[in-house]
Parts: sequence; C-alpha cells; structure tokens
Amino acid sequence: MDIKSTTDLSWDEFDELRDPRPAENDFDRVVEAALSRRGFLGGAVAFGSGAMVFGSGVLGSATSAQAQSAGFAFEPIGTATDFDIHVPEGYQWKPMVRWGDALFSEAEGAYSPETGVPVEMSDKVFGENTDGMELFDVDGKEIITINSEYVNPKINLPADSEGMPKNADEVTLLKNMQGVTVMEIADNGNGYEVVKDSPYNRRITHETQMTMDGPAAGSDLMKTNADPEGVSPKGTMNNCGSGRTLWGTYLTCEENFNGYFGATGEYGETDGFVRYGIGAEGRYAYEKFDERYDLSKEPNEPNRHGWVTEIDPSDPESTPVKHTALGRFKHENAAMTQAADGRIVVYMGDDERGEFMYKYVSNGTWAEGQPTDGLLSDGTLYVAKFNEDQTGEWLALTPESTGMELADLLVHARIAGSKVGATTMDRPEWIAVNPLKAEAYCALTNNKNRGVAPNAGGDETPVGGPNPRETNNFGQIVRWRPENDDHGTVDFTWDLYVMAGNPEVYDNAYAGSDNVTPGNMFNSPDGMIFDTRGTLWIQTDGDYSNEGEFAGQGNNQMLAGNTETGEIARFLTAPYGAEVTGLCWSLDKKVAFVGIQHPGGSWPDGEGKPRSSVIAVWREDGEAVG
Repeated sequence: MDIKSTTDLSWDEFDELRDPRPAENDFDRVVEAALSRRGFLGGAVAFGSGAMVFGSGVLGSATSAQAQSAGFAFEPIGTATDFDIHVPEGYQWKPMVRWGDALFSEAEGAYSPETGVPVEMSDKVFGENTDGMELFDVDGKEIITINSEYVNPKINLPADSEGMPKNADEVTLLKNMQGVTVMEIADNGNGYEVVKDSPYNRRITHETQMTMDGPAAGSDLMKTNADPEGVSPKGTMNNCGSGRTLWGTYLTCEENFNGYFGATGEYGETDGFVRYGIGAEGRYAYEKFDERYDLSKEPNEPNRHGWVTEIDPSDPESTPVKHTALGRFKHENAAMTQAADGRIVVYMGDDERGEFMYKYVSNGTWAEGQPTDGLLSDGTLYVAKFNEDQTGEWLALTPESTGMELADLLVHARIAGSKVGATTMDRPEWIAVNPLKAEAYCALTNNKNRGVAPNAGGDETPVGGPNPRETNNFGQIVRWRPENDDHGTVDFTWDLYVMAGNPEVYDNAYAGSDNVTPGNMFNSPDGMIFDTRGTLWIQTDGDYSNEGEFAGQGNNQMLAGNTETGEIARFLTAPYGAEVTGLCWSLDKKVAFVGIQHPGGSWPDGEGKPRSSVIAVWREDGEAVG
C-alpha cells in the first residue's frame, strides 16, 4: 500500500484498499431484468429475491408538480454545479464559522490562506470538516457543539510534507484539527458569530482525557500500558454524526476510527481487527510518532474507540464519557427517544457496506429532573432483523444469544450481530425519530456491493427487504413503526419512505420511487434530522459528477420531506465537491445552522484553501426556519 496515497481516498476506499472485495457485477443484466417504471410504481413488486414496499402517501400519490411545491414554506430550487451555495427566494445565508477561525483572542489571525494554522494554535481554533452538531440553551446563552470528522493533510500540513506528517508536531496538528468544538455563539446584529473567549469555548481532540463506563469499561480488552485499569482512554476521533440526550448533553459518535492505527513492528491480527478494518498501515501515519496508535505496542488501543461519547456543553471542566453499553462500531449518529414506560432508547447505525442497525434500551427509567446515572451504562443492546413481510424484530445481544462474554460482544458488536443473524444493510447512516408520532427513519446511503459481495465478516448481502436493489448507488430511506407505538418494544413494521434514483436515466427501479422526480432527484441520503414541526430534512453525500447515471443531479444538497404525503423538495445546494452534513437551529428557530464539509475550489473565501464551514440560513421575513 502506498501510504502517501491513502489520504486522497474516501474512508470507504481506504477500507476496501485494506480488504478488497469484488466490486464489479453485470450491471446491464440487472437493469434489463428489472421491471419497467410503470410496473415498479404499481405497488409492492418483486425485484431480485425480495420486494420493495412503500408506505401510504408515496406510491401513486405525488405528481411531479406536487412533489416540488406542496406543503413547504419555500419554493423549491433547482440543481447547481458551481462553487457556491443556493437557497430559495426569500432566504439568505452567510458563513458563521470556518475551519481555522479563532475561538480565543490569542488565536485571532492564526489562520493563513497560504499555510493554514500553526501547530501552537491548532487547539484554539475551529476544526476542519464539520459534521454533526447540536445547539443548547445554557442559562440563556446559545452553546453549539460541532464535530470535526477528519482532516485533509494536504491543506493542513506544510507543502513539503506532501500530505503526510513527517514529525510529531505535524501529527499533533492533525490531531487538534479533529474532534469536537464547543463554543458560544450570538447574533451581534449582523448575523451569528463565535463569542471569542467565552468560558464555554473548548476543543475536545484526540488527546483529551476521557473516561468510560458500562460493562466493557475495565475489561482486559480495554487495558493498555498507559491505562492498566482500562477506564481512562484519551481522545475521541472521526466524530461523524451526533445526538442529544433528553437531559441536555451532547452525544458525539466515533465512526472510522480504524484508519488511525498502524504498526511499526509485528502484531497479532485478530478477528476483531479484520472485521473492523484495522491493519498495519495507518491513514495518517500516527503510529510512526505516537506509540498509542502502534498496534505492535498497544494492541488494545483500538478497542477504546468507536463508541458514543457524551459531552456536557454546560460545564467546560467536565470529562467526556465513552458509553460502552451502546456498542462499538462505526457510529453515524445516536437518536435518543423514550419508551412508553420511561426507559431510554437510542437508535444507531453502523456506516459500512453490509453492516447493521442497532438499538439500546436502558434498564432504568427517567423523567424530567431525575438523576441520569446508569441510563447509558446499564441496559441491553439490540440489532435489527428485517423480514420480507414488512415486519421486523430487535434481537438482543446477550451472552446467551451470542455465546460471547458481555464485554467482548460490546467491543465486537459487529461479530455479535452476525452471530444472531441481523440484516445486512446498505450503509446505515443517520437515524431520525419523528417527534410527532412513534416512527423512526434511517438513511441507507448506498451499497455498490449489495448482492455482489459479502460484508467484512463474510455475511451475505442478498437483495430484498429494505435493501431491494443490486449494486445500489442511489440509496433509500427505511421507516419503521414500533409495536403499540412504543419504542421500547422488540417488534416493528417497516416500509420505505423513498428510494433515491434518476428518472431521467432509468425507467426501472433505479429511477427511484414515485416521490422522486426530475425536479427533486438526488443520490446518497446521509444526514437526516426532524424539525419540531415534523419536517424531515435530508442531506446528501454522494456522487456530484453530474454525469452518467448521476446526470442532472448536480452538487450535494439538502431537501425537505413531508412524511405524511411523501413529498420531497430541494431547499439548498452545496458548493461543488462538498457534502452537506449537520443541522440544528437557533433557540428561536429563526436561523438554521448547516454544515458544509470538504468544499471544492476556494469556498467560501474565494482565495487560498477550501474551508469547511457552518453557515447560518434565515428567512428574510423573520419567520422560523423549521
């Protein structure tokens, strides 16, 4: 493997470079065998080995015009292919914070369009590649917490490093540009901006001291030379999606942690390393300068990452907590809700091709004002099984069901899920729980290996159920409703809210469901958040080539979905090259904050380096945005 080439790859490409699997199939044969678009739209139809089933209000209910205009407080916009942001008429936007912007006065001016940020200021500025975010009311102040998922070494490091750190200081720079930013923001009369030097401002990086709780804390799998008790890990990494607790804290989700580890010498490869994509070559060469990331010296260190981590934005002195009871995998986000009897429920997706969806249910119950101790450390982890008849069940991961010890099955939740026969999914990304009714949605972003290759554990990925298309490059959104409208139950029914596609290119299943039209088509749904009014906001991270099967789809985008009628309308388009990810609102709901990750060109400054940013979007008439 050419280590200098790894940072140019997506995380999926990096994983497949380590563990290659067949990537080609006879796509033309699949398309020819698919039903015509007219037959596909007639209802639940056979395709491959399963069926595609859509809920009421989707098939045959929304004409092209209706899908683009009805039920939304904006006029939908068209696609774009330029290096700018576009929003509907009557709306405005501006950057609120960009990679390298100062959180403290001492870092003012630290960012340079030519050289980026110096290492000595790298933990005092806003991080790179923004992702999940949440806003909190702390004594009337607006405190926003924002993930920085990963870094692009080529724009962070000096040019002569050629995109790979060559000393420990450069590794420190990369570590500090990732993690989580907690900061106070305020509207100064000219739009929202960072309140510099606020006592709430802090950076949480790969070096921040953490603690952990739950059944795996203190187990032999967690013990290292630096932490022989196995309860005091350092750092949170590859922070992707997010969530918020009912009691007002932030949940940051560790996703592609595997790429940060490598080996400078011999190490013992395990089934866990293989399943999680952990190998000798690290993406950023940390292992060459920091023994903590060297598998030949600290083989248990990877077990201490890949968790949901809780941060208290109201207390800058608090220590973040990794909750092992929620399972270890490539977490996208954590969607918390409550069972009918008061138990805490957290839905989670594992963002890799052919991996699983999970649910955690606490043993204890909670009500406003009650203690929260144990709610995220004492409970049961479940994994989802979807049946072809539109039913499903949550399968408990226990020592009895898996034959694994409790700490082991939590550290290796993927292996445990395989043992109980969970359904392999098309990359489960963000999960969103409807605030107005008992239902939840998961963005299955895409899966080119569906029906072609197994997952990393060797589980087959058959076509059918909620994953109805072979070589799925477009993605879909699955919806489920728990039995008796109770998120604490194990049984559910499911359907598909939408299947993304291109009706301008295909006249079969790859055209998408009937609520996908030439006026709103998209690919690769990723971020997904409900607002308080029940609108489902969908953000994409897909192919923006605007060519071939993606012709006419333009740049990545953010859309609004009506979950009653199935209607979907485009609200925002991102700059060329960017992903749209992360969404939250000001306390008065009049401003939406939207993340723009890895933009192309020199957006948003028009000079120097591209800068991932969080933008503020508002209505010109002063009304609420969502």
